[in-house]
Amino acid sequence: MRLVWKSLDKMRCLRKRSAIPFLGFLITFLLFLNLYIEDGYVLEEDKRQLRESSAHPTTSERYVHTFRELTNFSGSINVTYRYLAGTPLNRKKYLTIGLSSVKRKRGNYLLETIKSIFDQSSYEELKEIVVVVHLADFDLVWCENLVQEITRKFAHHIIAGRLLVIQAPEEYYPSLDGLKRNYNDPEDRVRFRSKQNVDYAFLLNFCTNLSDFYMMLEDDVRCSRNFLTSLKKVITSREGSYWVMLEFSKLGYIGKLYHSRDLPRLAHFLLMFYQEMPCDWLLIHFRGLLAQKDVIRFKPSLFQHMGYYSSYKGAENKLKDDDFEEDSIDIPDNPPASLHTNINVFETYDATKAYSSIDEYFWGKPPSTGDFFVIVFNKSTKINKIKIITGSDDRQNDILHHGALEVGEKLVGTKKGKQCTSYITLGEFKNGHIEVQSVDHKIAFDIECVRIVVTASQKEWLIIRSIGLWTTQPPSQ
Repeated sequence: MRLVWKSLDKMRCLRKRSAIPFLGFLITFLLFLNLYIEDGYVLEEDKRQLRESSAHPTTSERYVHTFRELTNFSGSINVTYRYLAGTPLNRKKYLTIGLSSVKRKRGNYLLETIKSIFDQSSYEELKEIVVVVHLADFDLVWCENLVQEITRKFAHHIIAGRLLVIQAPEEYYPSLDGLKRNYNDPEDRVRFRSKQNVDYAFLLNFCTNLSDFYMMLEDDVRCSRNFLTSLKKVITSREGSYWVMLEFSKLGYIGKLYHSRDLPRLAHFLLMFYQEMPCDWLLIHFRGLLAQKDVIRFKPSLFQHMGYYSSYKGAENKLKDDDFEEDSIDIPDNPPASLHTNINVFETYDATKAYSSIDEYFWGKPPSTGDFFVIVFNKSTKINKIKIITGSDDRQNDILHHGALEVGEKLVGTKKGKQCTSYITLGEFKNGHIEVQSVDHKIAFDIECVRIVVTASQKEWLIIRSIGLWTTQPPSQ
């Protein structure tokens, strides 16, 4: 680890536009280097670096020992945390929500954020989450006072194991003096964002084994009602597809979801490049290095920035996510399924895009009478509601002008794949839309297929913007 930090200190970046492609290559190379080269080479090179730098001692000798032994890139980072409130439970949860907080010059929103997380969750949802707060300020008096407030307001959540407050001691941090001045940022700005990267790295490291998934939030956020239920629907709909980071807000570090198994690598990554660039830029590079090329962001957003003053110098920060909805979120379940159509697909706007929860769609050339678009479920299911929207805001005539919605059963295998042999019509499209409620009361069988059938040829192309399916929830036991 010391090798990387010493080596990076010798490099200089270009201005913002030219630096990002270069740093992308640099990050890829160095990550590969540290993950795969032999330990012996690293040790020898580390010794060389130490000899070269012996004539220039660091300003704080404690960092030399700490960071030489801190990580080995193969597991968790060796940090001894202080437990300020609560302790981890033995049982692994579904979701960890991580918050890192420091003292602000103006305003403090941490208590409101914690309150929103708990207040917007049902009793059943609370059983599946754990909130970890990293108080990352070196002012121990401030930390102690804040812990007292947290303990007083959220004692029952702490006792139940739903809330932990931790701190990584200052001696584990790298030197925050003499950092590289990338992008011509002022020295105090570079120090702030570099420390923030380390704050998040230590938080991620602590949360590695607490749950199946990890949600990154900031400490000045408001949550939508039953956000966990919405998250679970999205995660279920992505079963069988590869992803590294799912985004539930378009702002900063808010609402970024990861598999917990990726947290050790992400923590190491933030430490390795802590002084290079802001955390949100590093998150983008990390996602790309793990082969998720495109952003996967869901609407409406589940989290909203509510702070008015930034944690950096108390500057005003009025950013808001205009895709946020607090109460009217009704994300479809969209059970795992395969999709196919005989409509001529335009470029990469394939059938699966209409079934996705993110902002994308199916786009096909003009359909003819009898053309179809079929969803075949991996297993039969009970459907309560179906809602399909065609066309888009900028192509309002690319709707399905004449079509029917059908549901089917009696699935059989054919040379062209699985197909249902029996269908019942639920209704006709009107102005390119259709919505059918209480499907499970109208259909006696468990549904295996949903089919859109073109009932008259049209000259216009066809956009299927969204297909939403809501399953019938089994009665609670």
